[in-house]
Amino acid sequence: METIQNSVRSHYAQTAIKMRDGGNCCDSSCCGGTDAISGPIGEKEYSSAEISDLGLSLGASLGCGNPTMLAQLHPGEVVLDLGSGAGLDVLLSARRVSPGGHAYGVDMTDEMLALANENKARAGVENATFLKGTIEAVPLSDAAVDVVISNCVINLAADKAAVLKEAFRVLKPGGRLAVSDMVEVETLAPSVKSSLDAWAGCVAGTIPVDAYQAAVRDAGFETVAIEVTNTFGPQEAGLPDGAGKIASAYIRATKP
Repeated sequence: METIQNSVRSHYAQTAIKMRDGGNCCDSSCCGGTDAISGPIGEKEYSSAEISDLGLSLGASLGCGNPTMLAQLHPGEVVLDLGSGAGLDVLLSARRVSPGGHAYGVDMTDEMLALANENKARAGVENATFLKGTIEAVPLSDAAVDVVISNCVINLAADKAAVLKEAFRVLKPGGRLAVSDMVEVETLAPSVKSSLDAWAGCVAGTIPVDAYQAAVRDAGFETVAIEVTNTFGPQEAGLPDGAGKIASAYIRATKP
């Protein structure tokens, strides 16, 4: 697990440096080479006007959907983004929960945290905070937030059960989980599942929809719903022929 985490950390540190230096985050050299989908694949679900108003671009997202819309955020709510990267979803959330609300992002990569804080300053958003930590051990107290979001990050964790239990822990009773993520829809080849590059590229760490749903329920959530949005075969996912299929999906759930 530590090897996977270190590989992911290194990959996204390099991604942050490239984004900071004005590079395109969505070419193959940045998004995992031959073992990853080039993203952001959820760009059509964002409002270009809203992003432009922040002074940013979709280059600030490496996601597979738009969990900020999925969550239906309201003024006064507190939001946490697991694996906040360059900060786009946190900053959009902060705008939506204003006035009176706050948005937190947690990320383990120093380079991404620095980039997120630069984007926060550029956008002029004050009700957002970026925290250093892992999504398996979130640096917030119990029942601290109303909504947990995440965008194509939980699949990167080797211990997804720990991540989902942390999401459950930090949510208030009645709180909502609204996640965009990648799932496995056709069994991936063992060579793909063991590839560290494929882990960092949001491929190898995917699990089947049924397993994902069970993990969310096991963490304590109810009203669990998973909606598959886009399916990617070997060619689209940069996999060898017959190596399996993955898909983007929306995951919703509620804490009792």
